[in-house]
Amino acid sequence: MEYNFDELTDRRHSGSYKWDSAAEDGVLPMWVADMDFRTLPAIVEALQKRVAHGIFGYTKVPGAYYDAIIRWFSGQHGWRMEREWIIYTIGVVPAVSAIIKAMTRPGDKVIVQTPVYNCFFSSIRNNGCEVLSSPLVRKGDTYAVDFDDLEAKASDPRAKVFLLCNPHNPAGRVWTAEELRRMGDICIRHGVFILSDEIHCELVMPGYAYTPFASLGREYAEHSSVCISPSKAFNIAGLQIANIVTADAEIRKKIDRAINVNEVCDVNPFGVEALMAAYSEAGSEWLKQLNAYIAGNYRYMQEFCKERLPQFPVARLEGTYLAWMDCSALGMKSEALEEELVSKAKLWLNAGTMYGAEGEGFMRWNLACPRSRVEEGLNRFLRYVEAIDD
Repeated sequence: MEYNFDELTDRRHSGSYKWDSAAEDGVLPMWVADMDFRTLPAIVEALQKRVAHGIFGYTKVPGAYYDAIIRWFSGQHGWRMEREWIIYTIGVVPAVSAIIKAMTRPGDKVIVQTPVYNCFFSSIRNNGCEVLSSPLVRKGDTYAVDFDDLEAKASDPRAKVFLLCNPHNPAGRVWTAEELRRMGDICIRHGVFILSDEIHCELVMPGYAYTPFASLGREYAEHSSVCISPSKAFNIAGLQIANIVTADAEIRKKIDRAINVNEVCDVNPFGVEALMAAYSEAGSEWLKQLNAYIAGNYRYMQEFCKERLPQFPVARLEGTYLAWMDCSALGMKSEALEEELVSKAKLWLNAGTMYGAEGEGFMRWNLACPRSRVEEGLNRFLRYVEAIDD
């Protein structure tokens, strides 16, 4: 079946945080990380069937739910997990917060690789911990790990958790198995627990391969927890479903306790049904076409910027659907540029400083939309730049 990702769906007045947050009409939102594509039809069908039942009481998660996760990650990514390793919850951010609560005490430090997903900072601070940044190193059109700096940060006796983003948002990296092993070895050597947010794991561009951190081997699995969800890849974040995968039984008990303390242990029936439908043969084919389409959007953006906006280089996109543009040529603070683009260009992007000080001068673009919207967004940005030059 061929899926139509060019279809324009009007999301305004649908309760969309992305589309209905603008104070004025006509703003094109390319900020919040959800997609403007309709989800997999099999998910819609599963939800319609569940709605038709008409009763939506407390949910008992069935064995088929765990089977779907295990089958999917084994078949798609070569990662064989056990059923007892899986703890379900309402989202990856609550999962991250609960794991930090389980593995730290107030005053401990959590290592992050900036620029990085903004909710990492709040999850760390909400648990009374301190953010310990190990900045990524910009190399040409991409980013690399500063292993010496990571080693130094991991040797801090107050550093208890390394919060890994795999694939990385917003740098667009899909970490290689070798890179993951080196990061894991450093953390294990210093007794630092690895918490890997892998919510973007299905969103990988052609030519790159996602490696689940815990698939590297027993030692890596026993010193880590991996957070996964179909929410990003299948555009079902509003259904609130995610999973924590932890091989070590004692650590799993701590996390399960933290999930209950944070009261994020009950999921809704629609999230359960959607996950089982997503992790299917139909889901696999849909994802192949989705990733090919997003890769086409990225190539279009690359070519547009090369020809018409050469002073605004875009980082290499290996994974996610989030393009990272260097806007330092404008000499403006990222937050000021975000405001100006909304008010003058009717274009809403994310300021790079949301992701840490290392994001200053950058803007994040959401390319998970029909190509016509990517074209419109880039043209709005171009007109804004040309007006400044004039």
